[in-house]
Amino acid sequence: MKKAFTMIELVFVIVIIGILSAIAVPKFAATRDDALISKGRAEVAALRSAIATERQKRILRGDFDNITASEAVGLLEYGLSSKWSGLTFTGPSGATCAFSVETSEKNKLVKGTCGVSGMSDL
Repeated sequence: MKKAFTMIELVFVIVIIGILSAIAVPKFAATRDDALISKGRAEVAALRSAIATERQKRILRGDFDNITASEAVGLLEYGLSSKWSGLTFTGPSGATCAFSVETSEKNKLVKGTCGVSGMSDL
C-alpha cells in the first residue's frame, strides 16, 4: 500500500498557508513603516545633539556665529539616511517633515512643518 497525500489534503494546506500569509504580510508592512519613523526620530535626536555639541565647541573658541542648516547636516559623522533631503524627512506615506535650525543663542533643530504621522510632535 502506497502512502501519499491526497489532493484535498494538499489544497487544504495551500489554503491555510494563503490565509496565514494574508494576515502576516500587512503586519510586516506596518512594522517596516514604524521602523522608518523610529529611524527618522533617532536622526532628529542625533542632529539636535550634534548641533548642541558644535555650538558649545564654538562658544569655547569664542565664535558666536549661528550654525546653518547645511552645516548641521555635515555635523553627523555618518550623515542622514536616504529618506532625508537636506533637513526634510520623507515618511513612508510620502508625507514630509521639514526642519530648520533656529538662529538663537541655543541653536537647536526645531520643527517647521510636519505631515508625517508619528513625527508631528517633534
